[in-house]
Amino acid sequence: MKLSEFVKNKRKEFSLTQVDLSEKSGVGLRFVREMEQGKTTLRMDKVNQVLQLFGAELGPITNYELR
Repeated sequence: MKLSEFVKNKRKEFSLTQVDLSEKSGVGLRFVREMEQGKTTLRMDKVNQVLQLFGAELGPITNYELR
């Protein structure tokens, strides 16, 4: 699942508006909007601030083949 989908789904699951999410996580409304729109360059510390509300954390995944 993409980060943008995860955040949007969780926000709706908890009945939060984008404004609510920005206030509760301590990031700007613009940041929340950009995250949900799938912006490819986001500050990891701010992403983790948002994800922390949902008990999640940004981290590496191993989804590749070594050649």
